[in-house]
Amino acid sequence: MAGNSQRRGATRKGSKKGSSSGSGGQRKQGLEGKGPTPKAKDRAHHPAARRARKHAPSSTRTSQIHSGDVVIGRNPVLEALRAGVPATGLYLQVRAEPDDRWRESLALAHELGIPVFEGARTDLDELSHNGSHQGLVLAIKDYEYADLDTVATGNLVVLLDGITDTHNVGAIARSAAAFGASGLILPSRRSAGITASAWKASAGALSRLPVARVTNLRSTIETLHGDGWMSIGLDARAETSISDINDDVVGDRVALVLGSEGQGLSRLVAETCDFLIGIPMVDGQESLNASVAAGITLNAIFDRRQQS
Repeated sequence: MAGNSQRRGATRKGSKKGSSSGSGGQRKQGLEGKGPTPKAKDRAHHPAARRARKHAPSSTRTSQIHSGDVVIGRNPVLEALRAGVPATGLYLQVRAEPDDRWRESLALAHELGIPVFEGARTDLDELSHNGSHQGLVLAIKDYEYADLDTVATGNLVVLLDGITDTHNVGAIARSAAAFGASGLILPSRRSAGITASAWKASAGALSRLPVARVTNLRSTIETLHGDGWMSIGLDARAETSISDINDDVVGDRVALVLGSEGQGLSRLVAETCDFLIGIPMVDGQESLNASVAAGITLNAIFDRRQQS
């Protein structure tokens, strides 16, 4: 209609195609291709990707639930991986919110060659026996115990009598390795074994120090006696200290026997030992933690041998 061209909005300005003045070519860049669209199965939250995970081989999923020892929770898992705890797999919960601990755990698992599995929360609940896993579970290898002959190859072995705290076992193993013991001997009953907690407390020493598990500790001490070993039991009630033992005994083949913090050595084991010693302390003080007492005594034996 005549005159409509003068009406506001009836004409368009700047209809020329291409980048507008001053845009710096941003519109042109925005229209450029960004590469091929990823396949549906490669997009993590796409239904096709979920179906692919569902039908994936068991090596990449939690279809075979680990039945052994596990470490659960983001801090414990990360600490275990840093300590080199031998693991069979790292299990991640699908869609759990990652953080720095999660990312470092995943990186360490790849670096150490530990398989990484992905599963639903119910899978990780089953793995952790409904513990607070925070979406991260580390499966640990079952420990392979050595035989007595493998452990008793040097001139110092450590026997544990009734120590049920796995952290103490690991800490004692660390001291035993540091001061030259050739191995650790545990009874199969009423004693902690080598678990993930023991591995962590040993700070890697259990990868170098063999451990034997025996049926009867008293019989084992008698077997060692027959092979020329002298046994020294640590007893808080004993008035003799390691400094009172002759150099020829301390410098020879020594089986150091340690009891639990609360009960000490059992009666039969104490009666079987060649010597019973204590650690001199200020009057009125309570007994030391088993791992601390072990470290002090092992260091004293090491010093005596260095001086002779």
